[in-house]
Amino acid sequence: MKQRIRYSKILVAEDDADVLESYKEIFKMQNYDYTTTTDGEKCIDVYKEEFQLMKSSFEDEMRNDSPFDVVILDYKMPKKDGLQVAKEILAMNPRQRIMFASAYMEGTLANSIKHLNKVVEIIQKPFELQALIDMIEDKEAYAKLEKLNVSVHNLKDLNPTHEQIQVYLQALKMIQKHQTI
Repeated sequence: MKQRIRYSKILVAEDDADVLESYKEIFKMQNYDYTTTTDGEKCIDVYKEEFQLMKSSFEDEMRNDSPFDVVILDYKMPKKDGLQVAKEILAMNPRQRIMFASAYMEGTLANSIKHLNKVVEIIQKPFELQALIDMIEDKEAYAKLEKLNVSVHNLKDLNPTHEQIQVYLQALKMIQKHQTI
């Protein structure tokens, strides 16, 4: 049985105004606390500000918490793309949960492994908004993804072959398939 949890704080970077408006509507219906940005630079600025607030709140007791429960990034955005944003966020906080919204799953996955040294969650555009909510709320799927990342860290060169990318893509799809059933 899937374990579902409620996330309260979400950061979104999406440059398409219509998609962003859809996110806002569904997040309001779910009673999420959310912040939206329309480009990568603004997203990083918001994240840095929240991260500093979180650090000052916890002072020396800083745990492995994240200022946002999930950061949802459009993969292609102006100023800084989703990959650049994810790289900067993960440099500040390697435990931050990142989710890409992308039409190009295989390329996004290959780049996340190569440049971020991990598999991040990817939802393929176009998608139903309920599928996004299911993905956000499914803690079990995220835990499985973390286990998959142990395997990614064992790749010596982090320049995966096409075959390795296909294996990880299939694993990611299996994880996601179970959360939307």
